[in-house]
Amino acid sequence: METERIQVRYLSDRIERLAYIGGKSDWVDLRAAEEVRMKAGEYRLIPLGVAMKLPEGYEAHIVPRSSTFKNFGLIQTNHMGVVDQSYCGDNDQWYFSAYALRDTEIHVNDRICQFRIMRNQPQLCFEETEHLSDVDRGGFGSTGRS
Repeated sequence: METERIQVRYLSDRIERLAYIGGKSDWVDLRAAEEVRMKAGEYRLIPLGVAMKLPEGYEAHIVPRSSTFKNFGLIQTNHMGVVDQSYCGDNDQWYFSAYALRDTEIHVNDRICQFRIMRNQPQLCFEETEHLSDVDRGGFGSTGRS
């Protein structure tokens, strides 16, 4: 598998450097770049202390870590952040868009979210048709109950 290179500009000298840990997960943890206190019901963009130049033809998807809600009581307001290839200037810092469901404190270097890069969607052409060739599956919740 080819290794992609990503140029990273660190906007904080207080956070640990990014690391790709092969064999465990292909998601890369992102860390809070400043101390943050939030009250229940408060919204905040939490700076992640990095700006990146993604490889040609890629975008980044930012989501919470599995422990983000348990540890901090935060949910991501847009459910997934998308950073496209054009967001690559020296000051185009990445952020985590957070909503607090309880009072919380986030400290510098706390791992609050993660990202991975994905190839851009290919160009699409929609062709109208009167019928699709497959059998109906049955709709939402139609695959049975566990």
